[in-house]
Amino acid sequence: MRQFPSLPPALSALLAALVIGAPVSANDAPVSANDSPPIQNDPRSGGEGSVSQFDHNAYSLPLGNMSMTKRLDFSVGNSFFRNPWVVAPASTDARDGLGPLINTNSCQGCHIKDGRGHPPAPGEAPVSLFLRLSLPAESDEDHDIVRRTGAVPVPHYGRQLQTAAIPGATPEADMVRTLEDREISFDDGHHVVLAAPVYSIENPAYGELPENLLTSPRVAPPMIGLGLLEVVDEAQILAWADEQDADGDGISGRPNRVWDVRQQTTVLGRFGWKAGEPTVEQQSLHAFAGDMGLTSRLAASTDCMPGQGCENFPDGGDPEVSDEVADFITFYASSLAVPERRDMDSPDVQAGARHFNTLGCASCHRPSLTTPEDTERAELAGQTLWAYTDMLLHDMGEGLADGRPEYQADGNEWRTPPLWGLGLAQSVNPQAGFLHDGRARTLEEAILWHAGEAESSRNAYKALEAHERQQLLDFLNSL
Repeated sequence: MRQFPSLPPALSALLAALVIGAPVSANDAPVSANDSPPIQNDPRSGGEGSVSQFDHNAYSLPLGNMSMTKRLDFSVGNSFFRNPWVVAPASTDARDGLGPLINTNSCQGCHIKDGRGHPPAPGEAPVSLFLRLSLPAESDEDHDIVRRTGAVPVPHYGRQLQTAAIPGATPEADMVRTLEDREISFDDGHHVVLAAPVYSIENPAYGELPENLLTSPRVAPPMIGLGLLEVVDEAQILAWADEQDADGDGISGRPNRVWDVRQQTTVLGRFGWKAGEPTVEQQSLHAFAGDMGLTSRLAASTDCMPGQGCENFPDGGDPEVSDEVADFITFYASSLAVPERRDMDSPDVQAGARHFNTLGCASCHRPSLTTPEDTERAELAGQTLWAYTDMLLHDMGEGLADGRPEYQADGNEWRTPPLWGLGLAQSVNPQAGFLHDGRARTLEEAILWHAGEAESSRNAYKALEAHERQQLLDFLNSL
């Protein structure tokens, strides 16, 4: 039997022993951290609502098991998500109030075709990648701010760098991204050149930036399956948490605890690169406020700070995003279907699925989740999901670290992103990259950036023979 000395013994032993798993139903999908990870046997990654369109619109379809009436609501939400918002006052008063400080003028401007954003090309203005900003929490007041908002705002700049503005207003600054090459060599002679991004802020327009400024680059994530992940029972996610690594497998996932504005209490974080948002609604309306300068009842203030003069520009009403529009947007964002798997009968794809488990990838990218039977929306209830995520935070090492905490997540931690639909990411947006800032141009590059808790899996990937590495990539591209 071939051995993987960098893996824990139990995982190494699985290499010869693991076989294609038996069917997993919504009632017996594994929730224990001690269970062996299953291998997907159903192409419907997003349950009964999965769709079988695999072109550039693969991420933009409504749940396949949704009623016609709800599809009408989906279409209305899509119009507000897709079309540009405009400066107030305007005849299109349902979509006015943009800015004055912004990153983009539409949701689709970041979530391109409901998929991933991408880093800017050299000389190109950033649109679907932006910088989060904050200061270290140094006082009791700061820690209370973090408890309720996730981060301490930067004077005159807030919690996000707005690199664009409406006419008459001045953008906050320019974000500059440069790349440094890092070559990774394999024992068999294969080598990969990684592009390590370096970010800087130039031409600040609202005063000098503090020396202790913390920044975090973020690319817009894909929108598929959000409603399904929102209703997964919290206990199912917490069953995988192992903050002290009690089982000794080197994996110590933990939940982020964040402020729920509607409930006015701290709850489990589910969405965003550091699991900094608890619900699709809050994630969506905070994006309206931060990215487009649009207020709503849930997010009553934008990221505009005192001294930036935002009050001198006309607004689009109070709130600018009405409750009705907010409901349509939230419904749309929670109703985008997950594409089905492809090529599942391929021997190479099946071998890649086994490699995925034996290398330890499934220790964080947990293959299967289920949704409860008693959700308010019938199309989300009782579904078996193949999302490949545990929804928890993990230390990914210094190479991916941003050094910026968010709620309880530290500067090395990221939420395990779902992998469903992964193989279609660059069909939806040919410029899409992988990881939190889109730095990885290929799936192999994304694997090679893994460190921290994932370092043993990365090293085991490098130890595979060339055809085995390709089998793993074939599996990931089938998702």
